[in-house]
Parts: sequence; structure tokens; C-alpha cells
Amino acid sequence: DCPGKEGTGGRKRNLTLLRNKLYMGQRRRTEPVVESTATAGDQGSLRRSQSDRTEYSQKLQEKMAPQLVSSTPATLLQEDEEEVSRRMMARRVKIIAELMQTEKDYISDLDLCIREVIQPLRNKQIARFDVDGLFSNIELVHQLSAKLLSLLEEATTDVEPPMQIIGEVFLQIKGPLEDTYKIYCYHHDDAHTMLEYYEKDEELKQHLRDCVQSLK
Repeated sequence: DCPGKEGTGGRKRNLTLLRNKLYMGQRRRTEPVVESTATAGDQGSLRRSQSDRTEYSQKLQEKMAPQLVSSTPATLLQEDEEEVSRRMMARRVKIIAELMQTEKDYISDLDLCIREVIQPLRNKQIARFDVDGLFSNIELVHQLSAKLLSLLEEATTDVEPPMQIIGEVFLQIKGPLEDTYKIYCYHHDDAHTMLEYYEKDEELKQHLRDCVQSLK
């Protein structure tokens, strides 16, 4: 009887150990799977979240892109054209003002030359001094320059910059300018030679010095 009882008790212990091993083995097999599944689920949720954000961003860009393409370049182009136009007009106004100031300064120099040099030399009536040969038609140059300045002032005074037509002024006075300066330039070399000759004569040279001193 005892061996039989011991056999029965041993079988029970063996069954208990076997159940425990099976239970532990089941846990080891199940826990990594559950953990892996949970981790995979979390990663899947993360991937879906990132994907949703990316898709939303793309759709938003697609909605905004047509508006940007259709309006922004056109607006920028218009603004660029307006800015270029303003700069060109400002430059044009500056050039016209400089042109007129240069003409005023030139006329002032001619006034001084005629008043302080030519007229005094004529009044002295120096027999060996050819005033007209030395200064050619400079008085006609003065008259023509004064006419040019008058036309420029007429074209710009109380006239908006876009409406100031300066080219017409030069076309109008083109013929007289050519005729007058042809004569002046033609006699320029002869006048220079004459001046060199007068500077070698002390008496005539002194007359020129007096004129220069008067100008100063």
C-alpha cells in the first residue's frame, strides 16, 4: 500500500510542477507578444499621426498655392514697375534741372566775358587789336543760349514732370544752334593763334591782364 500511496503522491507533485511550468511558459510566450503588440500599436498610432499631419499640410499648401501663384507675382511685378518708373522720373527731373543750371552758368560766364572783356577792349579802340577776330560771334552764341534757356524754362515751369517735353525744345532750336556754333568753331583755331600773338606784345598783353583782373 505504501508504495502505491507514494506513487500517487509523486504523480500529484509531478502534475503540480508540470502545471506550474506550463503556466510560466505560457506567460513567457504571452508577455512579449502583448508588449510587442502594444508597442507596435503605439508606433502605428504615431505613424498615422505623423501621416495625418503631413497630409493636412500638403492639402493646405495645395489650397494656398493657386492664390499665391495667381496674385503674388503679379503684385510684385506691378510694384517693381512702379518703383522703376518712379526712379526713372526722379532721374529725368534731376537731369533736366542740371541741364538748365548748366545753361544758366554758361550764360553768366558769357555775360561776364562780354561786359568785362569785349566791351572794354572795343571802347579802347586799339588799332592792333582785332576784338571781333579774337572773340568771333560769341555775342550771337550768348543770344542763342539765352533763347535756349528761355524755351527750357517755358517747357518746365508749372508743368508736371511727366508732361515736360524737352526734346521738342532742342528740335525747335536745332538749326540756329548748328549755324551759330559752326561759325564759332570754324574761327576757334584762328582766335587761339591770334591770342598767342597778342600775348607776345607787352602793350596788348597788358590790356588783356586788365580785363582778367576785372573779371577776378
